[in-house]
Amino acid sequence: MKEMTKRVLMTIGGVSVSGFSVGMFDYSDFGMDPFQVLSHGIAVHFPTIGFGTLYMIINLIMLVAIFFIDKKKIGIGTFINIFLLGYVVELSSTVFKAILPADVLWLRILMFVIGILVLCVGSSLYFVGDLGVSTYDAVALVLAERTPVKFQYLRIGTDIICTVTGVLLGVKAGVGTVVLALGMGPIIAFFKHVLAMPLRYGRVRARELVEEEKEKKRLFKKPKANA
Repeated sequence: MKEMTKRVLMTIGGVSVSGFSVGMFDYSDFGMDPFQVLSHGIAVHFPTIGFGTLYMIINLIMLVAIFFIDKKKIGIGTFINIFLLGYVVELSSTVFKAILPADVLWLRILMFVIGILVLCVGSSLYFVGDLGVSTYDAVALVLAERTPVKFQYLRIGTDIICTVTGVLLGVKAGVGTVVLALGMGPIIAFFKHVLAMPLRYGRVRARELVEEEKEKKRLFKKPKANA
């Protein structure tokens, strides 16, 4: 398979899979992901604007900022997230609520756990496809490339900030939101290394790239010699 074809499929597949995972969270009713908590918190203060429109505005504002900071993060995946992801979420939410029984606790828990894994797999695929990521995902990725801090810890930090801000703006966060805020970063990093990178580069080259990543972080942390 050609390199570009593989990257396009990883990007579109990753974004679509991530959208279906949000439908699983919606069915489980244990809380939204951190960025959705922030977005709904902002929406509380703009009741005359529909959420879909406001969500697009928030992402477009972030898109402008990312363009000036690192426009390489912008691509097909970015625009699919901004303009099409909502429809995938709406479809998956409708399907799961239609075919699965309501108020079955063990099934809600199972769907929530599967949703976390599906979301992290999807995120890892379109991160490594590298044809653009969502504006929110780009924040932690850019910081990871420019600081000695690992992506998973930065993602936890941005998720906590979004969750706290959304709650302060008036949105309730469920236990699922807390789990997503603390757990997504490390799980995405895991699937990136064991699945997405080998899928794009092959196992040998993927291992080399992981080692290069680790070495880059070590160099960041080394104290500079005195002049």
